[in-house]
Amino acid sequence: MFNNDWDEVLQEELNKPYFNDIRMKLAVEYKEHTVYPPKEDIFRALKQTAYQDTKVVILGQDPYHGRGQAEGLSFSVRPGVRIPPSLRNIHKELAADVHVPIPNHGSLMHWANQGVLLLNAVLTVRESQPNSHKGLGWETFTDAVIEKLNERTSPLVFILWGSHAQKKGAFVDRSRHLVLESTHPSPFAAHKGFFGSRPFSKSNAFLMEHEAAPVDWSIPDTDTDT
Repeated sequence: MFNNDWDEVLQEELNKPYFNDIRMKLAVEYKEHTVYPPKEDIFRALKQTAYQDTKVVILGQDPYHGRGQAEGLSFSVRPGVRIPPSLRNIHKELAADVHVPIPNHGSLMHWANQGVLLLNAVLTVRESQPNSHKGLGWETFTDAVIEKLNERTSPLVFILWGSHAQKKGAFVDRSRHLVLESTHPSPFAAHKGFFGSRPFSKSNAFLMEHEAAPVDWSIPDTDTDT
């Protein structure tokens, strides 16, 4: 399903009745409504970033609900798609924190390929209806993902932006892992604690302190301008 070690890690979870309920509900949702991301991208975060490769978790709420935006990675959009406001603010903090250029696109694939798990709490959404799949069952599944990561002996960084992510990650063992919390990067909250929080440099300092390779947070430009 994921084509990496998540298959074994989550095998028990995937066989639980609630997960089969999610599958059945989604079959109806995709048939009767426009749902994002595309079916093949629902589990992209887990497919892209293997369990043992994960170094940093950036937890989002649910996918972008506009046409063509959601690609299965929290906060990320494909090159050529207009960069959403929250992601623009992430780019600004990234540039201020680790002094790298702001990229000309919104894909965070470069991070995912280095062990940054870009996970949303809810993995699907109806078009133009934010939070419409809240309560579908995804929260139970993504809690299990976070719990499996929490069990890891090698220390991880959990980046929790906003109250929703902070509640979701409340059970993470902070004696072993680093938890970085701030307000959400949305235009409504970014100036209340997100800007200046320096999550990228703090993540790398922690990883190096624990003898793990730091993340190259710089995002290469593409030939596609946005």
